[in-house]
Amino acid sequence: MHEDKKIVSQIKQKIMSDMKFAEELSEEELKDLISMYLLEKEESYSLTLSQRKQMGKEIFDALRKYDILQDLLDDEEITEIMVNGPEHIFVEKKGAIERVKQQFESTEMLLQVINQIVSSCNRTVNEAMPIVDARIFGSGARVNVVLAPIALNGPILTIRRFPSQPITMEKLKEIGAITEEAIVFLQKAVKAKYNILISGGTGSGKTTFLNALSQYIPSDERIITIEDSAELQILGIENLIRMETRNVYVEGGKLISIRDLIKTSLRMRPNRIIVGEVRGEEALDMIGSAMNCGHDGSMSSAHANSAKDMLIRLENMILMSAEIPVSAIRRQIASGIDLIIHLGRLRDKSRKVLEIVEVKGIEDEQIMLNPIFRFQENKETKKDKVEGSLVKVGTLIHTYKMESAGLEFEE
Repeated sequence: MHEDKKIVSQIKQKIMSDMKFAEELSEEELKDLISMYLLEKEESYSLTLSQRKQMGKEIFDALRKYDILQDLLDDEEITEIMVNGPEHIFVEKKGAIERVKQQFESTEMLLQVINQIVSSCNRTVNEAMPIVDARIFGSGARVNVVLAPIALNGPILTIRRFPSQPITMEKLKEIGAITEEAIVFLQKAVKAKYNILISGGTGSGKTTFLNALSQYIPSDERIITIEDSAELQILGIENLIRMETRNVYVEGGKLISIRDLIKTSLRMRPNRIIVGEVRGEEALDMIGSAMNCGHDGSMSSAHANSAKDMLIRLENMILMSAEIPVSAIRRQIASGIDLIIHLGRLRDKSRKVLEIVEVKGIEDEQIMLNPIFRFQENKETKKDKVEGSLVKVGTLIHTYKMESAGLEFEE
C-alpha cells in the first residue's frame, strides 16, 4: 500500500509540474494521460488492473475534484465531513460519528482543496482572513474553514451535506419527525401567511425543515431567500430570488451582510422573505422590518435550546444592533412572530419536532407562549431508542389570518 501511495504521488507531481498543459485537457484526455503514466509504471511495480483503476481515480480526483474527499462526498449516507488537519478526518454517517482511513498526503494538498472550494463561490481564505463560510459548487454542501493562526492543529474543514432532492414533509412524517396532524396545521399556517421561526440546536435539521415547510408556499408568490451560504432548495416557485452575503475581501469589494440584503429585499416587492438563519444584528431587520411591515408569511431559523429560549436569544440579538428598550423589543417580537417550531436531536440521534408554539402576546411586560403541539416520550421508551410522538396540547388563539385566507380552522 505504501508503494501505491508513492506511485500516485509521483504521477500527480509529474502532471502537476506541467499543469498548464494538463489544465487544457478535457476530462477524458486527462484520464488517458493518467492511464499512460500508470502503464509506464506497470512493469516496474507489477500493478494489477484493479490497482491501476484505483490509482487512476485517486489521481484524477486530486487534479480535477476534491482529492481524498471525493469518495466521502459521493457517499450519500455521509451527512457531515470533519477534517481536523491533513491526517484526522471524521464523518457523520446514519447519525454516528466515526473516523475514516483517508488522509491528505500533505497540509499543502489540503490547503489546495480548501482554496478550490472557496474560490468556486468567490470567497477568499488566508492568514489575514482565516475563517470563511462557503459552499461546494454544484452540490450546495455547506462549508466552514478555519486556518492558522486560529486553528492550531492544521487547516480545519467542515462540510455539511444536504440531500440532492429536498426532504419533504411526507418524508419527515415517515421517519417519525412529525405527525400528520401537525403537518396539516403547519400547511394551513404557511398558506395563511403566519410568520414562522424555526429554532433548534446545531444539526437539529433547521434548514431541512425550512425547505420542507416552504413547499406549502403558493406557487404564484414572489419569494426572496437570503443566506450566508446558499443552502435552501425551494422548488415550485417561479418568481424566486436567491441572495447570498459577500466576503469583504473579494476583489476589494465592500462587505454585503444579511442586514444589507434584508433592507434591499424590502424594495424588491416580495410577498415573503426567507432568511436562512439569523445570528446577530439582522434579527432587528427581519422582525422589525420584514415581519412587521407587510411581508406576512416570512420565515427564518435560529439557534436555541427551546421556544422560550428563542425569545431570549432574539432579545439579545436585537440589543446588539440598537439601543432599544427591552419592552419595545418584546412588543416587536410579539407582533412580528406568530409561530415558533422547535426541533431537537434526541439521545438516539433522531431528529424530531419537539414543540410548536404560538406567540400569544404581551402580559406583564413578558412575551407569553401558547403551546399547540409538544413531543411526549412514552413511559416504556428504551434508553437507546426514543419512542413517543408529537401530541396536540392546545389550540390556536389568533385565528384571524386563517379566517382571512378562507381556511377552515379546526379546534
